[in-house]
Amino acid sequence: MTELHVQEWLNTDQPMSLDSFRGRVLAVEVFQMLCPGCVSHGLPQAGRLASTFPADKLAVVGLHSVFEHHAAMTTVALRAFLHEYRIRFPVAVDQPGSTGPMPRTMAEWQLEGTPTLVLFDRAGQMRARHFGQVSDLALGAQIMGLLLEGEA
Repeated sequence: MTELHVQEWLNTDQPMSLDSFRGRVLAVEVFQMLCPGCVSHGLPQAGRLASTFPADKLAVVGLHSVFEHHAAMTTVALRAFLHEYRIRFPVAVDQPGSTGPMPRTMAEWQLEGTPTLVLFDRAGQMRARHFGQVSDLALGAQIMGLLLEGEA
């Protein structure tokens, strides 16, 4: 079963699960704060999604999934990073994996690395995984398709 395995939530007052987002399309930006592609492309794109689509239609969350440089990527450092880069959407810290360096959610979702943008439909089904860069236009069209599903 697809779920978020979260060690800690930042930028939110309460813990969330995938069920928390039912009824909305969900975009999860999987990142590491020391990942150049995450900083230059993935996180800014997630911010654009959050500011472009209404929050009652599209939810945007970050998933900090550390699979390298573990000692440098502490929660204290992540809090400072989120503040400095003005990332306002909720961010989950992925639980460590039980075997090897791959975090739990990242391993269960079978992700290849960061940045990865994962889309869930309104029913909570994973519908897309974009590893690396995806254009804003293509992503916007894909999100609109998910938003329009089931509407008469």
